[in-house]
This record gives sequence, C-alpha cells and structure tokens, in this order.
Amino acid sequence: MENRLKELREAAGWSQGELARRLGVSRQTINAVETDKYDPSLPLALRMAKLFGCAVPEIFIDRWEPEI
Repeated sequence: MENRLKELREAAGWSQGELARRLGVSRQTINAVETDKYDPSLPLALRMAKLFGCAVPEIFIDRWEPEI
C-alpha cells in the first residue's frame, strides 16, 4: 500500500511534529506511516482524511485487486 501523507503534510506546510499534534499521535507514528513502516488504524486514517479534507483512499492507495 502506498500513501500520500508526506505530500499532503508538506503541502499544508506542517512538520511531522505539527501533524502529530493535530492528530493526537507521536511524531514517530507519523514518520512510520510516511515511510510505509506502519499502517495506521482505521480511526487514525479517518482523522487524517478529515484533517486534509479528503477521502481515505486519496491518502492511502491500495493497488490490490481481487482474483475473479
């Protein structure tokens, strides 16, 4: 799974620490998500989407397709 968190954060002009503060998580959590070392919980992904004014799939891109 890919994500656009760093791109969105930088476009907003926020540091990892500022984004973490706004979401109520640690800066290390933000870093781990941005570097694809951690997939956020659904509640955290929903908060991110609300904060950036977009849908979760606009932040987290899942290219998986089911076999038919």
